Amino acid sequence: MTRLLTRLAVIFIAVGLFFTSQSLAAPQRAAAADPGYLMLHFTGEGTTGQQMYLSHSTDGLHWNDLNDGASILRSTIGTKGVRDPALVRSPDGSKYWIIATDLCWGCGSTVDGSINNGSRNLVVWESTDLVNWSQPWLLNVAGAIPDGRNAWAPEAIWNPDTNDYVLYWATNVPLNGKTKHRIFYARTSDFRTITTPQTYIDRPGSQELIDTQIIEMPAGVGNYRYVRASGDGQITLEGSNSILGTWTNLGNLSGIGLTGAQVEGPMWMKFRDGNEWTLYLDQYASRGGYMPVTTTDPSAAGTYKLPTSGNYNLGGTKKRHGSILNLTAPEESRVLARWPSTSAKRLQSFNFQDRYVRHANFDVRIDQNITGPDAQFRLRPGLAGSGTVSFESVNMPGYFLRHANNDFQLVRNDGSSQFAADATFRQVAGLADSTWSSFQSYNHPDRYIRHYAYYLKLDPITTVTGRSDATFRVTN
Repeated sequence: MTRLLTRLAVIFIAVGLFFTSQSLAAPQRAAAADPGYLMLHFTGEGTTGQQMYLSHSTDGLHWNDLNDGASILRSTIGTKGVRDPALVRSPDGSKYWIIATDLCWGCGSTVDGSINNGSRNLVVWESTDLVNWSQPWLLNVAGAIPDGRNAWAPEAIWNPDTNDYVLYWATNVPLNGKTKHRIFYARTSDFRTITTPQTYIDRPGSQELIDTQIIEMPAGVGNYRYVRASGDGQITLEGSNSILGTWTNLGNLSGIGLTGAQVEGPMWMKFRDGNEWTLYLDQYASRGGYMPVTTTDPSAAGTYKLPTSGNYNLGGTKKRHGSILNLTAPEESRVLARWPSTSAKRLQSFNFQDRYVRHANFDVRIDQNITGPDAQFRLRPGLAGSGTVSFESVNMPGYFLRHANNDFQLVRNDGSSQFAADATFRQVAGLADSTWSSFQSYNHPDRYIRHYAYYLKLDPITTVTGRSDATFRVTN
């Protein structure tokens, strides 16, 4: 059975050996006062797991799920699922991109269809601050590859030799009627247009290759400026002094018992305190999630060390193929402020206590006995002012309850001051019962959130009925 068939089979079959509290023998890490690390990842199959998640670590070994373990971005385009994301920062730190596989496994797609007639697109988001993201767009990277069947596991790295990014990914171009994924690349400056795709890594014969990630080395460590790790039946290491130049095989990790039949999704991270790196590897065959192996020289296969018990924890959600960013202090402050672990809440109507606020097709109303994510919101610090709240949807992260023309809809935050004001409210004692709550508009303080004919409105409150309609309980 080929590596790919093994990989596909274990998506649906749980195989013993699940590492739940693995750890790593490593030197004492840097003080938590130093900026930490941000991991972008997905968590599993289905429409919920195949979205964008963030985790934070102060030491690179112990991870906390941000946003209470919920997704921070949801794809609304293509297959409406995203996997294998890469987080890209521009050299000057003024822009960021997320690029991800456009694939929703188990959401109506078949194994054969995803491999042989899958999306040729990547899903891309852009940001200027790492917390406010654009609407996603599709970037067709495999459509120009003759007989290219899909586009999986994208990565990108800045290339100083060409002053743009090398964007690389896996595409199945069958060989002798059988599946063969290999790595292609194109150049881009904006992740909206690309040069004609070219073959980047192609192993001999029928050997497939889906996952690869490159890390740039500091001067004085090893003999190469760049090292890449690839899943190609082994976890193969290669070195080069030019991203688009010649690469030299440096060996693999079979010496410590790790092959491509056991692990995939190599994900590099450099520790801040000294010349030490970890290569996180996804234990896909055992469904064990990521584990770190460490080294003081990524180009030397014999220096890698397996984890032992005691020193690492991946947090509450399973981390699947993604990337890690070493944060600056301002980036860390913004990220932690934007996605604190705030539990999901519901808003219960005072005078129709079997009804709760929910969104449906982006409209907002109160419905009976709603418990699902359409009726769950996170009460965030108000977008427009201190001491206020804004309501962010749990299943549509980045979308908030917003009033317009005295009506309410669930709307994506566009970052404008007008949006912030329209989506911000003061939580005050309930107008009908002081043990409950009412929500006063930030920019129209004579008006409150209320329901009318079961739909949410923003109205002045002058009657007993109005006070009841404008009173809610924040509950689980």
